[in-house]
Amino acid sequence: MPAALRWLRHNPRIAFGLLAVLLVALPFLVGAGLGRSWVRVLDFALLYAMLALGLNIVVGYAGLLDLGYIAFYALGAYLYAWLGSPHFGLHLPFWLALPLGAMLAGLFGVLLGAPTLRLRGDYLAIVTLGFGEIIRIFLNNLDAPVNITNGPQGINLIDPIHIGGLSLGQTAHVFGIQLSSPHLYYYLFLVLTLATILVAMRLQDSRIGRAWAAIREDEVAAAAMGINTRNIKLLAFAMGAMFGGLAGGLFAAFQGFISPESFNLMESIMILCMIVLGGMGNIPGVILGAVLLTVLPEALRYIGDWQRAMIGHVAVDPNDLRMLLFGLAMVVMMLYRPAGLIPSRQRKREFTAEDSVAEQEQASLYDAKA
Repeated sequence: MPAALRWLRHNPRIAFGLLAVLLVALPFLVGAGLGRSWVRVLDFALLYAMLALGLNIVVGYAGLLDLGYIAFYALGAYLYAWLGSPHFGLHLPFWLALPLGAMLAGLFGVLLGAPTLRLRGDYLAIVTLGFGEIIRIFLNNLDAPVNITNGPQGINLIDPIHIGGLSLGQTAHVFGIQLSSPHLYYYLFLVLTLATILVAMRLQDSRIGRAWAAIREDEVAAAAMGINTRNIKLLAFAMGAMFGGLAGGLFAAFQGFISPESFNLMESIMILCMIVLGGMGNIPGVILGAVLLTVLPEALRYIGDWQRAMIGHVAVDPNDLRMLLFGLAMVVMMLYRPAGLIPSRQRKREFTAEDSVAEQEQASLYDAKA
């Protein structure tokens, strides 16, 4: 296995070709082995990867802690539902509704960022958390006197995405191959996820990305070097929010139904955990974190069946055990892999430097006592 990995590392074109074949065949392999429901899990993994990459711009690149990111996801989803459902009688095409949702989310990202420019750390986290809850409460209550969001009942009968004459909400035959709706959405989400990765990579290596890194490391020093920290931070909020709004529109089209309960605080925390678990600021790590925290909770649902087979009854509720294992995993990560499963080179160097400084301080303390 190590020899094969080394060979693939020295032949990147072949490696990328094999990866492309695997990604194309993945829904068929998963569907044949685990069932069609797991193809939907793959779809959600790609959606969460887009969300995590968007939040990574704010948290990983610019170092701004955002706990209300799910609000942008909700705005994109509701705008798509308003423009593509019988709720207002509008049925605009997806290629118009999705960009409008992304732009609306980006606008609210600027509105959130503008009054929080002087805040850092815990204070910024509290304000963004409040913003996310405000949006959710508004969506939950804007059904009177004018019914805008349909309140807690949500909006249903949302139009699926149509590409040409192909509806992604129905089974279709493409080149003689039968593709179900989850398969069709998988390929659309895969293309958009790859586009998101490309944009994130270009941003990271750009002048703007270097400015975000400077602000993350030392905002005062960045301002002293001539970086317009105000505009750069607003741009980070806007860019991250646009990715969230785009993913929200895709979620609404995929589900066909949305309600405020889909956009609670736990979702924001889960997306942030994907970044921390995978490796903050590192694109492969963020994707790995999104996949793991989407797939593993679903796999742990089978613990109930395992308990029935082993002891005849369910001793521990699978949902409780799932959250317990999730919390335990995060604690272990913070203790042994604080930089994430696949940390960026910079963060890895930072943690290594911090460890060496701590060891030197401890050795100096022992010398002083001696």
